[in-house]
Amino acid sequence: MKKIIKFILLLGLLALVVMQFIRPEKNNAGYETVMAFENETKPSVHVASILKENCYDCHSDQTQYPWYAEIAPFSYWLADHIKHAGGKFNVSKWESYSIKKKDHKLEELIEEVKKGNMPLDSYTWIHGDLAEDDKVLLLQWATVARLQYKGQLNMSSN
Repeated sequence: MKKIIKFILLLGLLALVVMQFIRPEKNNAGYETVMAFENETKPSVHVASILKENCYDCHSDQTQYPWYAEIAPFSYWLADHIKHAGGKFNVSKWESYSIKKKDHKLEELIEEVKKGNMPLDSYTWIHGDLAEDDKVLLLQWATVARLQYKGQLNMSSN
């Protein structure tokens, strides 16, 4: 029985070592990928800073990776998390969204922040949570940003 346990532990260690050399692809297209989003939704300097520090790592194509992203299995977990988050809402793809989808994505942002679902607990454990004042500013900005899309949707339905 001890030999089997030693063999399994050795095999697990070997797998971890091999994983260090097989890296997931990084999500790093650069800052310009969020410019269309920011130009259209017009966040203040402070709100843009909140977005950059708390949202863009997962919800854009400009992830700033922490040091532990270089260590497997965390690198795989982060890559999967970022891929999943970007698939739901990716500000780098803002120009490709329809007016209705832009409005809906901002609506979801408001709902998720109000419920406390964003940022995720796994993010806040390491990076810290949003301050209440920052949440208020983010929600105010998103509510105002939605107005332009609501207006466009109302005009197109008439």
